Amino acid sequence: MYKTLLLQIAATLVAAGLAGLWIGTRGAASVVLGATAYLLPNVLFVVRLSSAASRGQASAATFFVGELIKIVATIVILVAAQHWYDVHWLALLVGLFVALKANLFAFLLKT
Repeated sequence: MYKTLLLQIAATLVAAGLAGLWIGTRGAASVVLGATAYLLPNVLFVVRLSSAASRGQASAATFFVGELIKIVATIVILVAAQHWYDVHWLALLVGLFVALKANLFAFLLKT
């Protein structure tokens, strides 16, 4: 799970670099904000699920409650980013998409 997080961070940095070249600082910051909206709740979810698994308390309920919290936190972070920063919407969505799809690339790299 932690390797997936590292892959998400690496993909985010690449996308932010490309957006910085193409759009500028505002675009790079928007990519980072979009990716952070998914990465931060995902990190908390992984830590919580790993902790529950190490104590032998992991269950389907733990997973689904964690996913619900992750979705709500992502929405809250996106709304806060839009409220406090003049985001470039395309770059923000690209950052979110890159962070979301890095899971797929992690799966493809594993096999």
